[in-house]
Amino acid sequence: MTPAARIAAAITILDRILAGEPAEPALLRWSRASRFAGSGDRAAVRDLVFDSLRRLRSRAALGGAMTGRGVMLGLCRDEGLDPATLFTGDGHAPATPSPAELGAGRMPDAAEALDLPDWLLPLWRASLGAEAEPVALAMRDRAPVWLRVNLRRAGPAEAIAALARDGIEVQRHETLATALRATGGARKLASARAYREGLVELQDLSPQLACAALPARGSLLDFCAGGGGKALALAAQGAGPVTAHDIDPRRMADLPERARRAGVQVGIASPGQVSGRFDLVLADVPCTGSGTWRRSPDAKWRLAAADLDRLLQLQAGILDQAAGFVATGGHLAYMTCSLLEPENGAQVAAFLARSPAFQPVAQQRFTPLSASDGFFLALMRRR
Repeated sequence: MTPAARIAAAITILDRILAGEPAEPALLRWSRASRFAGSGDRAAVRDLVFDSLRRLRSRAALGGAMTGRGVMLGLCRDEGLDPATLFTGDGHAPATPSPAELGAGRMPDAAEALDLPDWLLPLWRASLGAEAEPVALAMRDRAPVWLRVNLRRAGPAEAIAALARDGIEVQRHETLATALRATGGARKLASARAYREGLVELQDLSPQLACAALPARGSLLDFCAGGGGKALALAAQGAGPVTAHDIDPRRMADLPERARRAGVQVGIASPGQVSGRFDLVLADVPCTGSGTWRRSPDAKWRLAAADLDRLLQLQAGILDQAAGFVATGGHLAYMTCSLLEPENGAQVAAFLARSPAFQPVAQQRFTPLSASDGFFLALMRRR
């Protein structure tokens, strides 16, 4: 595909997303209907779509319309490209812009430049204070790829050497020795020996730092395990026995194989079948995902105030339920991948107010300015 044909494909996909279709299904539908597109083309089109979703409002302003075509014209202006070289109307290229289209673009206003929904901006500013604008601007860029060295299989130096043999370049984190940032060849990871043999796992830096701050000793229950990345990380740190649970067991379908590859033991508890008390209980609750919008940028445009209200009620219920599995003297770790205070500090404060058996130990918020994804951790101890 030519660069112009890739732009045309991105326009089609963006129009579907703007009409309400989630990004991943829209991309998959285009890919299945475009057998001529090679892997490089699919990756390039995906990058065009996701980069523009991260900067949707500002690029729509630059392009003069909140349409796939307007956003792609805005991309040209954002990146200093001449639209006339891509919007030619030749072959599979988009049609030549009209004078009205070319004249419709303008610089984004202050709110549009932050690329967040209008309704969310006051809450974003109240939650992040002086960091609100820098974090919003950081969210407009692609997230880095981070790997976690699995100490059950290898040390950092061995893992780095194995990755290098497969053409994957990494850089060590300055304080967390097991955290490696991929600086080249990240798309080769799935076929790399270091990944296939469990020397490394994909895991963002922020949850890596959060897991490293937890008391990884004694029994562990990962109550909202999802794919089980935190259970694997804490098992590698020495926690055990480890039990993973999720209300949707399909999310844990790959966990037994991942645990085997990592060389750790993780038990699976069916929904509603958790029993006993644990030294550490993780509750990484469903949330807005506002800290991960660099990775799933369409989610920030689909989120509504009613969704947040619903999530706050769900989080409170999960916290109360998870607390019941914490042993005396044990710890409860509340986690979100959100940057919004109602989901984070305010949720914890409300829990502590109604749960006198627990006392606060530590709280920490991670942002792209201090780590990678937005993430929140509150550690509490049962008296």
